[in-house]
Amino acid sequence: MAIGSACAAVAVGAFGCYLAYEASQVKLNLERAADFAAITKDALLVGNSDAATRSAADADRYAGLAQDATHSIGWRVAGAIPGLGNPFATTRQISDVVRGLTSDVLPSAVQTGSAMAPNQLILDGARINLQALREAAPTLSDTAITASALAADAMNIGGTYLGPVDDARLKLQEQTAELSTLLTNVSTAAEIAPAMLGADGPRSYFVGFQTNAEARGTGGLLGGFAEMHAADGTVRVDELASNRELSVQGKQPLDLGADFERQYGHSRPTQDFRNSNVSSHFPYAAQIWRSLWAQESGVQVDGVIGTDPVALSYILDAIGPVTMPDGEKVTAQNVVELTESTAYSRFADNNTARKRYLQTVASKVVERMTGKIAKPQALLEVLGKAANEGRIAVWSSVPAEQAVLARTALGHTVPDDDAPYAGVVVNNLGGNKLDYYLERGIDYTADSCAGDTRQSRVTVRLTNSLPNGDYTQYVAGMFDNPMGAPVGTNLTNLSLVATHGSKLDKVTVDGKPAFAFTGAELGHPVFDVQVPVHQGKKVEVVFELTEPSSSGAPRVPVQPLVDDAVVTMDVPTCHAP
Repeated sequence: MAIGSACAAVAVGAFGCYLAYEASQVKLNLERAADFAAITKDALLVGNSDAATRSAADADRYAGLAQDATHSIGWRVAGAIPGLGNPFATTRQISDVVRGLTSDVLPSAVQTGSAMAPNQLILDGARINLQALREAAPTLSDTAITASALAADAMNIGGTYLGPVDDARLKLQEQTAELSTLLTNVSTAAEIAPAMLGADGPRSYFVGFQTNAEARGTGGLLGGFAEMHAADGTVRVDELASNRELSVQGKQPLDLGADFERQYGHSRPTQDFRNSNVSSHFPYAAQIWRSLWAQESGVQVDGVIGTDPVALSYILDAIGPVTMPDGEKVTAQNVVELTESTAYSRFADNNTARKRYLQTVASKVVERMTGKIAKPQALLEVLGKAANEGRIAVWSSVPAEQAVLARTALGHTVPDDDAPYAGVVVNNLGGNKLDYYLERGIDYTADSCAGDTRQSRVTVRLTNSLPNGDYTQYVAGMFDNPMGAPVGTNLTNLSLVATHGSKLDKVTVDGKPAFAFTGAELGHPVFDVQVPVHQGKKVEVVFELTEPSSSGAPRVPVQPLVDDAVVTMDVPTCHAP
C-alpha cells in the first residue's frame, strides 16, 4: 500500500513537473509569436514586405508550437481538474486566438503590401495610391472579417484566478480589438476611397470648418468653408472663405422629414447656416450645407466634410507648424487657443480682419497638407484620432458610399437601433463664444436587465470656466437674452437623445424640478432643457428615465467640443432572450 502511494506521489510529481515545463514553453512561444507579430506590423507600416513576410512566418511557427502544446492530452487533463484547471483552459483559448491571428490574418495583411504602408499609400503631393487600395480591397475585406471574428473569440475568453494568465488574456483582448479596428478601417477605405477620391471621375466636396467655441450639434457654428476637388487621388482646395459669403435670406427649405421639422424647424436650420447643424446627426448638416452651397454658388457637390480647430491641432502635430505672413508660428499647441480665443481679443474691433486671419491659418495648413508629407504614418494616425472623436466627419451623396460611411466613426451618425444610448448635445443659445470655456461631465447609469424595462439616469454637469476679465459682447454677451442673464453667462440648450422607447420620468436642474421639451431623432426620444450657466459656476442636470432593457452595448457619444468631456457609464449589457 505504501509502495503504491509512493508511486502515485511520484507520478503526480512527475506530471506536475511536466506541466510546469510545458507551461514555461507555452509562455515563451506565445511571447515569441507576439514579438514577431509586432515586427511584422512595423515592417508593414514602413513598406518592407520582405521583412514582414519573414517575421509573419516566424510568428506563426511559434504560435503553432504553443497551440500544439495546449492541445496535448496532458494539458487537456490538467484543464479538466475541477477548481485547478481554469488557467490551462484559458491558456488553450489564448493560444487558439494567437494562432488564428498568425495563420489567417498576418499573411493576408502582408499580401496587401502598399495598402498598409502609409509611405506607399500617400505619394508626393499628398496623392493617394488608389490603385493599391483597389487591388487590396478583396483581401482586406476578408482579413478584416477574420480579425473581427478572432477579436470576438478573444473577448469570450473567460477570466482566471492566476494573475499572469489573466493579464495575458486582457492584453490579447486589447490587441485583437485594436488590430480588428485597424483592418476594418483600412478595408473600408479600400472599399470607398478610390471612387470618392476621383478614381472614376472628378469629385467635389464642401468642407465646413466648425467653430466649437459656439456649440452646435455636430460640434460648432459653421465659421468658414472651402470647396475641395479630387481627381485620380489628388486633392486641391478652392474657394476658401468665411461664413460671410453665405447669405441667410432667400434660401429654399430642405425636407428632412417630419421629426426633424418638429424638433428643429423653429430655428430654420435648412435655410440659415447659423443653425444648420443643431442636430448631432452629421448627414442632416451635410445635406443642408450641400443645399445652401448649391443655392449660393450653383455648384452641386458630391459630398461634405466637417472638421474643427482641435482636428487642426492634431494635423499640425503630424505635419509641423505653419508660418503666417507676419512670421507668427501656428503650432499644434497654440492653434486652438489662437483661433477660438486669442483671435477674438486681437481683432475685437474688426470682425472682417479676424475672419481673414482664420482663413489664412486654414489656407496655410491646406498648403502644407497638399505638398510633400514627411511623416505619412503620423498623419494617418492623427486623422484616425480626429475621426474617432467626431472631429472629422464625411458624407457622400452616393447612397452606396454613404451606407458604408454611416457604419464608421467618419459618418458621425445617430444610430437607428434599439441599443442603450445617451447622446448629450449642447447648442449655444446666446450667439457668443463661451463654449470655449465649457467643461462637461456625463454619467449614464441603469438598473439590471431583470425586467422588460429598467430605470436609468443621465447626469450632466456643465461648468462655465470663463476667467475674470474684460470681454467683448461678441465673446461673452448674448445675441438674445430672454433671461436677463449677466455678461459671461452661457445660455445652453441641453438635449438628451435617449434610447429608443425611453420615457422621461423627471428632470431636475441643481436638484429642482425643471421642464423639458420633447421631440424625436431617428426614432430616439429627445428631451431638451434650457439652462443658464453663470460665469465660474456649475449646473447639474439629471434626467431620470424608464427605458427598455434593450440588447446591445450601451453608448455615450461625445459631442466634439473644445474640452475633453469626462464620461462614466454603469449600464449592464442586456442580451436578447
